Amino acid sequence: MTIGGNITSFAGLPVRRFEPGPAGRRDARRAGQDVAWRIGVDYGDGEERFAATLDALLDAVGGATVRALVIGSWGEPQSDGPPLRLLIAARDRLPNLRALFVGEMTYEECEISWINQGEYAPLLGAFPALEVLHIRGADGLRLAPVRHRRLRELSVQSGGLPAAFVRGLRDSSLPALEDLELWLGVREYGADATVEDFTPILSGAELPALRRLALRNAEIADQLAEALAVAPVVARLRSLDLSMGALSDAGAEALLLGQPLTHLRSLDLSHHFMSEDVAARFQQELPGVAVDVSDEQEAEEDGFRYVSVTE
Repeated sequence: MTIGGNITSFAGLPVRRFEPGPAGRRDARRAGQDVAWRIGVDYGDGEERFAATLDALLDAVGGATVRALVIGSWGEPQSDGPPLRLLIAARDRLPNLRALFVGEMTYEECEISWINQGEYAPLLGAFPALEVLHIRGADGLRLAPVRHRRLRELSVQSGGLPAAFVRGLRDSSLPALEDLELWLGVREYGADATVEDFTPILSGAELPALRRLALRNAEIADQLAEALAVAPVVARLRSLDLSMGALSDAGAEALLLGQPLTHLRSLDLSHHFMSEDVAARFQQELPGVAVDVSDEQEAEEDGFRYVSVTE
């Protein structure tokens, strides 16, 4: 699977691209507050061009009206980290920013595993009222342990999520977090976290509000399923998602034999390597749960099982 199109909505708002220049500024002024603004620059453009585009948007609409911001390409994302420093510098001009997506690019702009990311703890510290943070790409992605009282939705889309980020996340305090979505990816592209790295997350001790847990696109889906079968956090979830990964009968059997899942509203296991009989058992044993076991895959001749998104 590749990401071939840009998102059209974010944080419940339609996405609208800001175009610098007189016509774009006039259009932005007419758009009002009920949009998620998307900004980005062309390949090869530098930080100065991105900074000028951000300034032009804030001047045109008034930074106080910006509730959601989508960051596309910042010029050469395969080699340069995202413009987090510029966003932090503009924090006083963005007093009502509640949702941020950094790295919303298609494969034509930059392959997901080539997107260079950075350290996000300073950004979270600069925006204590931020409620939604989405990140695409994980090359160099880091998170020093942080306490943030308002963040309720965190999504990281990657072909290889580094253990350094997972460990920073597990050691953070996010008491309002309701929705956590991580695309783990494969070791070839930097996914070096072990199941043990997720133990504090699966305990739920620092995530009292968590209701949706999505550990997607995981090469280690079977090991995660075995851990989730006994994980304390599962009892309070409404939605569990292990889709896009390499889940086989071994992990599926562990889930089926583990703690009850009948309280869930949804269980997404799509893109899997389960046998037809085992997949059918989830629907038979969880009749009140919206179970998705679509997109069955076949392992390669050597037994190799692949995830949906790598490069």
